[in-house]
Amino acid sequence: MTVSNADLAHAIAALDQFIAKNLTKRLAAVEHALVGRSIDAVSAIALDHQATTETLAGASRIKSIASEINVIIHAVGIVACLPRVLDEGEVIRSVSLGAGNTGKDFDLETDQRVAEFKFIRWRGGSETIRQNVLFKDFYKLAEHPTMKRKYLYVLGTDEPLKFLNGRRQLRSVLKDAALNDAFFSKHGSEYHLVRDYFVVHCDRVNLVDVSPYVPELTDSDGGIA
Repeated sequence: MTVSNADLAHAIAALDQFIAKNLTKRLAAVEHALVGRSIDAVSAIALDHQATTETLAGASRIKSIASEINVIIHAVGIVACLPRVLDEGEVIRSVSLGAGNTGKDFDLETDQRVAEFKFIRWRGGSETIRQNVLFKDFYKLAEHPTMKRKYLYVLGTDEPLKFLNGRRQLRSVLKDAALNDAFFSKHGSEYHLVRDYFVVHCDRVNLVDVSPYVPELTDSDGGIA
């Protein structure tokens, strides 16, 4: 589904009217209004509470582009960070802004560094999937054979470091079959916990907080889920 700017603006306006600042309260109000009423009252209640086909169409339009939001955050976030992370005279050799397998080893490679960007909004709870992705990038950087500096750019370092220094079993982290095979083929039973690997290899990768460079991802509930 192609969504024009005008359609998107209209869809957002329809949803905003329906949500009315608090979706839970709006739904409770609709539920209360419907109880005890017959078919002849439903249409009027729906219109009164903005639960209309226009709102439904708006939600459908937003959903059609929602899958691209994380890609947009990743791509634009990297571009926004580049002026702040690159050194004077440093030359970009390759950059990968899209999602998935782009054929490039890293999000960024210059004549001086290789880097991955993780615009994850850490929430401090059970974040196993985010942790798995973070470790994959750290491992990929740590093991990469290059004399260039290596960077893993994140939104805040407290939660990533808590995980990397933590006691999660590596076999529970390495869910990617190819990554699991590569790791244990190289290291065997040398490492059992995430921290076992991290403390040995932490000096190979610079973990850097870029949240000051992209405050738009930290001032609200931004970042990638």
